[in-house]
Amino acid sequence: MAEAGRSHLLTIAVEDDFQASALGPVVTRRDWRRLESRVLDNTVAALDLLDAHGARATWFVLGWVASRVPEVVQEIVRRGQEVASKGFLHRTPQSMTREELRTDAAKTREAIERAGGVQVHGHRVARGHLGVSDLWVLEVLAELGFVYDSSFFPRFRSIRRESWRRFPHENRTAAGEIREFPISTWGPDAWLLPMAGGNSFRQLPAWVSRAVIADWERRYQSPFNMYFHVWELDPAAPRIARAGRLRRLRQYRNLDHMRERIEPILESHRFRSIADLLGLDQVAAPVRVETAAASSGVSVRERAGERVTVVVPCFNEAGVLGYLDQVLREMESDLGGRYSFEYVFVDDASTDATREELQRVFGAREGCRIVGHETNRGVAAAILTGLHAASTEIVASIDCDGTYDPTQLAKLIPLLTEDVSMVTASPYHPEGRVIGVPAWRLFLSRTLSRLYRVMLGECPATITSCFRVYRRSRLLDLELRDGGFLGVAETLCILLLRGDRVVERPAVLESRLLGESKMKTLRTILAHLRLLLRLGARRLGAPA
Repeated sequence: MAEAGRSHLLTIAVEDDFQASALGPVVTRRDWRRLESRVLDNTVAALDLLDAHGARATWFVLGWVASRVPEVVQEIVRRGQEVASKGFLHRTPQSMTREELRTDAAKTREAIERAGGVQVHGHRVARGHLGVSDLWVLEVLAELGFVYDSSFFPRFRSIRRESWRRFPHENRTAAGEIREFPISTWGPDAWLLPMAGGNSFRQLPAWVSRAVIADWERRYQSPFNMYFHVWELDPAAPRIARAGRLRRLRQYRNLDHMRERIEPILESHRFRSIADLLGLDQVAAPVRVETAAASSGVSVRERAGERVTVVVPCFNEAGVLGYLDQVLREMESDLGGRYSFEYVFVDDASTDATREELQRVFGAREGCRIVGHETNRGVAAAILTGLHAASTEIVASIDCDGTYDPTQLAKLIPLLTEDVSMVTASPYHPEGRVIGVPAWRLFLSRTLSRLYRVMLGECPATITSCFRVYRRSRLLDLELRDGGFLGVAETLCILLLRGDRVVERPAVLESRLLGESKMKTLRTILAHLRLLLRLGARRLGAPA
């Protein structure tokens, strides 16, 4: 137990799990708009945890969160806790100029103050940390009137000649004074290790964190600055499939034990906010003049233009339908002035809660129809079922997992002229692009495409894409031998062999963000080889 009256600092990062630094290289800011936000529920869970132990904290809120989910800031303020700035987007200070940092910090403070109605005194960088060479950041913050910062992270040998920077200190800049509250570290001044929370709390045995704080109390009078992220209390957070093994380990390991690791520390020590330590009262936000008016949102245009049915085959995709909803809404926002979209969702006899989730997410939505198979027939059969259920001549098929950005339909649909039966997206086209797909899968796909070109002559560079636009009347009589992934290639082959015109358009393919691919690689390769043999026999005039 800490000595009577002694307290430490608790700082909490308020952001969604998909905004974490570990996922930064694989989750784009476009994905932020599409993924399910769990930040409000996670923040409430963290607030409840602190209330249960009488703890107070400084809550560093990402500006993007404050502007999109202002209820987060409002709830923190309502509970009597301190809100502070964490930058607007997940950018490191080293990647910004002085003016970019100034704009980012001012914009974030404005968003938080507008949401919570109270003045923001503190700042922490959204990503990364400050070192001795980054003290210009503190001057910019002082110019903006921030009272303190908590971004300095003196790790390893970075401050061996200035060991005092390891503890709270005052920085004098040309713009005035600003206090710095470094994130605490453990070890001798010549070799400091990050042990104050977050990833170290989850990766190391639970007793290590408790021992580090106890050792700090024996050695130093300064408060220990501990931190965690609200998403670290959410073991049910959707796993990002695009992340590699090491990123998944860093992001998700021991999420289900984080609460039980934090609680004993909250029980044994007294924690307060930085504002409490500095004696800063919660006061109404002042009128700011540093930034322009609040950013304007993009209005959704009225549905107009040519009617298009979008067919979405679904098999065991319950976990991605919320993400799909956001993807489709973004497509409507971008393309709604040119096309009027209707949807047919085909549940291919899913064994999870896909059918129920389809009803929940899309059942009451205008222009949506849900149909299903009694037995699993495969993705190509699902596309044909959707095509038959469509009420428009132009029909597009998209993947449920968002591997193709459907806003690319703006470039595919105009190519479906009267003499064209199908337009197919082609990431393997010389002008196409593939992001995040393993090299071995690219090699297999491109090798198969070359073999098909040998058998068919001139054909698209990509024959396996499910992202296509069809002229419905030309495919109603189509009969496939294979209703699965092979049927996607078979559809293209049938159209080419009977003389229909097929157009390809370069496109961007990304590895799926959520869930798992349903394709069985070896089985699919063997099926393609069988189809190639049939095509070869047909060209030679032998029985297929």
